[in-house]
Amino acid sequence: QVQLVESGGGLVQAGGSLRLSCVASGRTFTNNAMGWFRQAPGTERECVAALNWSGRITDYADSVKGRFTISRDNARNTVYLEMNSLKPEDTAVHYCAATVGTVLSRRHFEYSHWGQGTQVTVSS
Repeated sequence: QVQLVESGGGLVQAGGSLRLSCVASGRTFTNNAMGWFRQAPGTERECVAALNWSGRITDYADSVKGRFTISRDNARNTVYLEMNSLKPEDTAVHYCAATVGTVLSRRHFEYSHWGQGTQVTVSS
């Protein structure tokens, strides 16, 4: 069974940092582009960061540029999201996802596998 399992979420004060991890099991995703999405209650799911299969090409939502960093360790089948200078508006369930191809994408319909999500709450 293919699984993506996120961890690292939690409660943090504004200005703080969190590091999310996403470990794949059941198969490897070393040849797949990956991304981190988030969804707050009453809002649409948005892609905050994505990277291609090698990790050399990345893209970010404007709202997180300069604060978040996405990376991957293909030897560990793991993708990370380093989140700094967190703001209350970053509060959401954060999801890891894998695409069907190697090219970076921020379009949710190009993602075939999703994790269960991890809650990030930023207090003011």
